[in-house]
Amino acid sequence: MELQQMRYVVAVAETANFTRAAERCLVVQSALSHQIARLERELGARLFDRTSRRVRLTPAGEAFLPAARQALEAAERARAEAAAAVGEVRGPLVIGAIPTVAAVDLPALLRDYRPRYPGVRVRLRVGGSEELVEQVRQGGMDVAFLGLPLGTLPKGVRVRELARGDLAAVASPDHWLAGRAEVELREIADETFVDFSAGTAGRAQSDQAFAAAGLTREVAFEVTAPDFITRLVRMGLGISLLPAAFVPEIPGVVAVPIRDAPARVEYLVWSRFRPAPPAAALLAALGVAPGDDPS
Repeated sequence: MELQQMRYVVAVAETANFTRAAERCLVVQSALSHQIARLERELGARLFDRTSRRVRLTPAGEAFLPAARQALEAAERARAEAAAAVGEVRGPLVIGAIPTVAAVDLPALLRDYRPRYPGVRVRLRVGGSEELVEQVRQGGMDVAFLGLPLGTLPKGVRVRELARGDLAAVASPDHWLAGRAEVELREIADETFVDFSAGTAGRAQSDQAFAAAGLTREVAFEVTAPDFITRLVRMGLGISLLPAAFVPEIPGVVAVPIRDAPARVEYLVWSRFRPAPPAAALLAALGVAPGDDPS
């Protein structure tokens, strides 16, 4: 079994198309198809169901894919470690971030990092805190920037607290909240809310605060992206609670401080194992020692 074959399998799985996978891998489609067929014969199992209209993983392919990705990542890490031994930082760097990260100016961080380490291939993935922690724990991501309710600590990873802050009430400019300098949770409990999906860390921050105050509220619109939340808020369909430090990034809404506001903590997390050189360089840029004790 060759790494190139695994790379072809991953490309087909991610593009769901042999032609696009071949273009990504810079080979002709016939060569890619031949290598995957050869691998399937070696494994004694088909990895893909192919029809004229679609390509999808078989159960054997679903089982094979995570290990193939890990093998490719291990090979990349080995090359990066060898390069670091002679003073060169190179290889992949996978960064995760919640969409409302505010403790770090991530675009500015990457702007400064990339010219300094041109041999590093940076990939940025945006997602929920729980998903990002799991990817770091499993080794599919190098570092991640999270936001969690106060008192909730990421497990199984190394952790650095970056900042603490309150959520603010966010409303359209013509909402009655726009005329308030401050508000309490009980005053907005009867409003219609736009919020993140139930069960996510972004939603838990607000749910826990209302529950602690003995209040209930109606979340009529559950979405996954803060930009969609603010679009609904701007249209007057509801109000939302978002990190006060993030709200200045949002045009066309008003933010009102909450006296008994839900709080969240932003964290930087990375693997409990020794980070690859590109990740170590990023941690150093943030003033973090890679070997800091895990929580």
